[in-house]
Amino acid sequence: MEEKRTKCQIVTRVMGYHRPVSQFNIGKKSEFYQRKYFQESSINSKFVKDNS
Repeated sequence: MEEKRTKCQIVTRVMGYHRPVSQFNIGKKSEFYQRKYFQESSINSKFVKDNS
């Protein structure tokens, strides 16, 4: 099963350009995977719904 898998490359934007996470050092990889994301659109849509 493993031999049929294709490696997925994760790319992030760093200082205005895109760079693969696989090229990060250990500390930068750790920081990248600990990031928490939010959905800005869900906050805005709730505000619009509550105030319309």
